[in-house]
Amino acid sequence: MRDHAKPDGARPRSATPRVHAAPQRAGSGARFATRAAAANDMNGRVEIIHFWAHVRPGDEQPVGGLSKRVFDVVVSASALLVFLPFLLLIALIVKLESNGPAIFKQERGGYRGKTFRIWKFRTMTVMENRGVLQARSGDARFTRLGGFLRRSSIDELPQLVNVLLGDMSIIGPRPHALEHDVLFEKVDGRYPIRFNARPGVTGLAQVNGSRGPTETEEKIQTRTGFDIEYVQAWSWRRDIEIFLRTIKVLFKADAL
Repeated sequence: MRDHAKPDGARPRSATPRVHAAPQRAGSGARFATRAAAANDMNGRVEIIHFWAHVRPGDEQPVGGLSKRVFDVVVSASALLVFLPFLLLIALIVKLESNGPAIFKQERGGYRGKTFRIWKFRTMTVMENRGVLQARSGDARFTRLGGFLRRSSIDELPQLVNVLLGDMSIIGPRPHALEHDVLFEKVDGRYPIRFNARPGVTGLAQVNGSRGPTETEEKIQTRTGFDIEYVQAWSWRRDIEIFLRTIKVLFKADAL
């Protein structure tokens, strides 16, 4: 489902970036630390934030625990086997249609704030990992094939690999670019709670219409509200409902 590249390049040169620990926020259930933008990293425009949820005895597993992880492995492995020829065909077309790799990888914040590299079919002419601008309908950065892949959500299928590796879940809060995590937490103090679940390929927010760009504070708060509701009221019944509603949404062409 929808949301949105450091071209391979230089890493920050500073040997030991200073980390400023922030106090625990009341009611957030999470602690976090910010690291100042490193020198030579996109001209210092990026502030990285790392979240980790407060761990209590017996509460070390992500939302859904072992049963949800077994479901993720079975579904992702089965889907990859079934769709493998189709995925290879799309990868070939993307590679031939424009310059650049078929698979786009970008750093995102995962469970307890652990950074991972999300997989997507490349739909743009740029490969941003810092200074990321959210994609919008008709974005000039789309390749000729990219707009279709995004509208149909086919570009998200490689995330089945992320699910199989344990970085993501089939269902959960959608992961955002790292600097968007920084921005969204400043807008809504509840935001770190969503890191108690593995990020999902689809989620409660997406099937309720909270998809695409979040260019206003209201949209950020609405999406965060859905994510927090999912984390705090998780159940298998809700996961099955989201899964079925996702299939219905995929037949619509209004996704970004």
